[in-house]
Amino acid sequence: MKFFAPFALLAAALVSASPVEKRSDPFGIDVSSNQGSVNWSSWKSKGVTFAYIKATEGVSYINPDFSSQYTGATKAGMIRGGYHFAHPNDGAGSTQASYFLKHGGGWSADGRTLPGALDIEYNPSKGSPECYGLSHSSMVSWVSSFSSEYHSKTGRYPVIYTTTDWWKSCTGNSGAFASNSPLWIAHPGSSIGPLPAGWKYTTFWQYGTESHTDVNKFNGDATGLKKIALGH
Repeated sequence: MKFFAPFALLAAALVSASPVEKRSDPFGIDVSSNQGSVNWSSWKSKGVTFAYIKATEGVSYINPDFSSQYTGATKAGMIRGGYHFAHPNDGAGSTQASYFLKHGGGWSADGRTLPGALDIEYNPSKGSPECYGLSHSSMVSWVSSFSSEYHSKTGRYPVIYTTTDWWKSCTGNSGAFASNSPLWIAHPGSSIGPLPAGWKYTTFWQYGTESHTDVNKFNGDATGLKKIALGH
């Protein structure tokens, strides 16, 4: 996941995005091994109530800090979940979903676990095809394979983290997933901007950074966030 503009400069724009009515928009963060040891109590004191933690990448990487980060978020009383960084050129979608599920990506209806998230964005490997060499239809099939496998094992469809630009470029702006998967859009600044096809709103919005950590908002209130965790 990419780092964006400073959190402090954006805090005044808490509800200026797409919500039709004013809401509390709970704060969250997402972390990976880049953050290492996270001061969860400090984030909690700043109003952060949920977190997404990188669990896996492709079919061979496990975040070495996942367990400690997940435990830390839990002890801080946060609603939390895992995310998987996709490499669509390195194994089928179903294979990567299974790998994710085996290493922290699971879900249970305990009211504090967010459904697993599929982080799918431009290929980070320098000099490699930005869409991993897949055609629009092949990319849609890959995401469908991941989504179907995750759903078959958990009863939940994964949250999809992406940018509108990548989604248009690499899926042809497919609207195939909007009816099932919550959207987690990455877009820096004080407004969300256009969304990928099919989604009328975003559930999570990654809009900036503080202390080299991505910050997010949930499009709703604390009760709505709890419902997401419960599977309602």
